[in-house]
Amino acid sequence: MNSTKSYVNRALESIGFQDWTPIQALVIPILREKKNAVIQSVTGSGKTHSYLVPLFERLLEDVNELQAVISAPTRELARQIFDFAKQIATFSPTPIDIRLYTGGTDRDRELERLAKSKPQIVVGTPGKLLDYALQERLLPTHQAKLMVIDEADMTLDAGFLEDVDKVAATLAADAQFVVASATIPERIQPFLKKYLDSPLFLTVPNERLTNLSIRHRLLKTKERDRMNVLKELLGSFRPYLAILFANTKESAEEIHRFLREWGYDAALIHGGLESRKRKQILRQIHELGFVYVVATDIISRGIDIDGISHIINVELPDDVEFYVHRSGRTGRMAKDGECISLYGYEDDTYLDKLEQKGLHPTYVQLADGVLVDAPTRKGREARNKPAPDVAKVRKIVGNKPTTVKPGYKKKYQEKVEAATKKLTRKARSRG
Repeated sequence: MNSTKSYVNRALESIGFQDWTPIQALVIPILREKKNAVIQSVTGSGKTHSYLVPLFERLLEDVNELQAVISAPTRELARQIFDFAKQIATFSPTPIDIRLYTGGTDRDRELERLAKSKPQIVVGTPGKLLDYALQERLLPTHQAKLMVIDEADMTLDAGFLEDVDKVAATLAADAQFVVASATIPERIQPFLKKYLDSPLFLTVPNERLTNLSIRHRLLKTKERDRMNVLKELLGSFRPYLAILFANTKESAEEIHRFLREWGYDAALIHGGLESRKRKQILRQIHELGFVYVVATDIISRGIDIDGISHIINVELPDDVEFYVHRSGRTGRMAKDGECISLYGYEDDTYLDKLEQKGLHPTYVQLADGVLVDAPTRKGREARNKPAPDVAKVRKIVGNKPTTVKPGYKKKYQEKVEAATKKLTRKARSRG
């Protein structure tokens, strides 16, 4: 690890940095050359410092004007980036003015301060940056020589890309643009072509599910009530800090209610909570005020919480990419982690996709309150798959037609396969 500014080195050493992560080793030299770049890397890989380090290296501490704009799609992510930047700035021999602009703050006070002086670095959510730069015309984004759009795919999904677009349009033509994201969806390509002239796409090959020290374990519910399986699972281990993920705020609230009924002092966090409440809960989590946290994907992306020992997917996320983000909350900073996911018969295709991404999980089952190894999913299916009852299948689909039309064989075979699957599910549920 080496920075061109000694105070940046001291700042990184103070938080345990010894060597660059693979994505940092790739990105930092490119950004030092002031080239436009798209950084694609999984959560937990060090994307944030990969652009903060060159930002501080080029920062002119004695120039009191806006030099860099960083956009993040949520208040929590913006706060985290701001905290990382402030940590580096505290080691600077001269003060560095960094400001955070998100919703839920004292707008009048912020505007009053902006009228008197300008920050050198600003971190904010898209709507607040747009408000202060274009509507109030107090944030001089036209002065900035660098703009970072962090978690660009989340920005797109949340509908904030138009706000980012308007802010980006105020920067000088020679400004450097950096887009950081876990995924680069096709819908973001027009934005990239508009602002990033000949960008470099930077990613570390094969840096997917296997890039962290995480043990992945899959627990089949066997058609049992998921809450009963979860209760038994939680009794089988003692975590340092466990995050239980649900797909919706309604599911998260139900899981949280069950945990409280079972005697667990658990926190609940989802997008339906007001910002002040989320901030309060996150602070308590950081201070290890809870051992169990029930959450939706609001904290699966980019938010660092130290000491997470276990991730539990009570519900597998709809998108396989979000499995990556969720599991990436643990196994960080050279520590081991564990991700345990509940799954059912209906998840076979989903699990095939995970395996295609390089996941090699251990299949487990609960025996007398203890997690033990189980046969692999496909091995168990081959062993336990009931032979279809031909007579019952024929009863469902009927006899082959005596008069045929084009494509009848394919349609008839599809009916047979559907009927076979239906009978197999019934047989399994009885077993």
